[in-house]
Amino acid sequence: ANAALLSIIGGNTVSSFAPPALEIRSAQRNLQTRLFSTTAKPGITSSSTRVQPPQPQQETTVAAIPKVSQRWRKSTKQLATLGPASSTKEMIETLFLAGADIFRLNFSHGSQEQKKELLMHIREVEEKYSHPIAILGDLQGPKLRVGEFSNPNGEILEKDQTFRLDLDEAQGDNTRVMLPHPEIIAASEVGHVLLVDDGKVKLTVIDKGEKHLDCRVDVPGKISNRKGVNTPDSVLDISPLTPKDRSDLEYMIKIGVDWVALSFVQQPGDIEEIHSLIDQHLAEDAFRPAVMAKIEKPSCFVGDNLERIVDLCDGIMVARGDLGVECAPEDVPLLQKQIIDTCRRAGKPVVVATQMLESMIESPTPTRAEASDVATAIYDGADAIMLSAESAAGKFPEESVAMQQRIINRVESDPHYHKYLDQLSMSKKDTATDAITTAARQIAQTVKAKAIVCFTLQGSTVLRAAQERATVPVLGITPFKETARQLVMSWGVYPDLPRSGSFGFSADDEDFFNYENPAVDEQADDFDMVLKNACRAALRKGLVSDPNDLLVVTAGIPFGTPGAANIIRLLPAAGPSCWDGVCRVEDV
Repeated sequence: ANAALLSIIGGNTVSSFAPPALEIRSAQRNLQTRLFSTTAKPGITSSSTRVQPPQPQQETTVAAIPKVSQRWRKSTKQLATLGPASSTKEMIETLFLAGADIFRLNFSHGSQEQKKELLMHIREVEEKYSHPIAILGDLQGPKLRVGEFSNPNGEILEKDQTFRLDLDEAQGDNTRVMLPHPEIIAASEVGHVLLVDDGKVKLTVIDKGEKHLDCRVDVPGKISNRKGVNTPDSVLDISPLTPKDRSDLEYMIKIGVDWVALSFVQQPGDIEEIHSLIDQHLAEDAFRPAVMAKIEKPSCFVGDNLERIVDLCDGIMVARGDLGVECAPEDVPLLQKQIIDTCRRAGKPVVVATQMLESMIESPTPTRAEASDVATAIYDGADAIMLSAESAAGKFPEESVAMQQRIINRVESDPHYHKYLDQLSMSKKDTATDAITTAARQIAQTVKAKAIVCFTLQGSTVLRAAQERATVPVLGITPFKETARQLVMSWGVYPDLPRSGSFGFSADDEDFFNYENPAVDEQADDFDMVLKNACRAALRKGLVSDPNDLLVVTAGIPFGTPGAANIIRLLPAAGPSCWDGVCRVEDV
């Protein structure tokens, strides 16, 4: 039965497609027409029908593996940082199966060669499970620190005492220390706050000179060698990219990371700077990595800076570590919601990061407050949630990823979840793409479709579909593996990579990988083939389990037109030649 049914769309059979097929033959205009019933029950016979004998069943690949098929049942993505606790191929595969969709390579630690080795492990896992995995390379950014003290144990600063920060290279004492950053001295004004060691010591500038700042100690505490300095009130005249970052960025482009995260973003010009550097290092035939801005400075919220930063980059990370130091703790939850809403309105993926399950570095279970924090980010509408030290250096990396997935599944099963998501008003453009994607969401909800399938070149149509926050998964099909990997970051999107030459693109390698102007094979420009590919992809992902499960498909004609979406089609999983339980195939 499976072979008879699925021969219509091609591909392997699966055990879930089990009803027997009913075949009817008739002759019309020199055509043989075969009708296959997808709903007939065993034992039905008539003078014009005959029941086909049971066919041997075959196992499918990814969709038949319970651990993997569960992955397609969540919309919020999971980002896991790799480190000493998760550096082997076996552990990376374990984290993938536990729910990780994206892996973060933190270039603040380790060598470039170590990052390349991790990337190769990820690509091997990706190949094994035939599913795109995104890789995020995270640049370190500038590290602002005080100098060293004559006392190796540091000094204790008392409340209201005066303490000087200067450019003198002499070792510090209880009255002063070197601040080897003249840009901080230049940007600071009387009344500005400086935070040392993640805010454990708070200083307020009371006087300044050309080469020094005199500060009052408002929050006393210990200050010691090379402790970090935060400047919440100042916009520093420095690049977000250090010489190390520039070297790391060039290496990231060389080895092929999918996303680049930029730290220390203060203003929109910082995003323009990294785009310019990528242009310099990107080979002519190479795919451009997506840029993610880490929002961790109060200056990002001045005027329309946030909207302009979101517009210039491809995604945003709510970096709550430094953001929580430079902003009041009670402001961080509100800023998190503001960032998420701004990204959703712009159709850009947003990641919530830092201290999500911090206690799981040492404990196999999180605190209830941490579970609530993760749930809040999901309710807010974040595209992805991230683990840092929990998966990189903790004792329970697999349990941390699995716990995040459990929280995601629980929140997304809450009837209130989509009500919260729908509360954010979205402005729609007067375009065919917006009309098609909006209609696809409504149709899917009305007919209880199993998935929305979007065919895309560079991902813009899929991102627009993700912005709608549909109640079913969005299956993004693209001929470019790099686009598929970047789309992994987006809410509700599960990309699929068809074979070279499918849905209207030439199979010639040189033309096929021309990202700006993909060649179109006229003979392959067949919409029925496009729809069959949609059914095959949904089957591979385990999104459909019955021949009559419905899919909503969007595509753009002519093929090869970036951003075009002008066709919408509702079809059953059995293929474009089927409807209401009957499949027709005409052979010359």
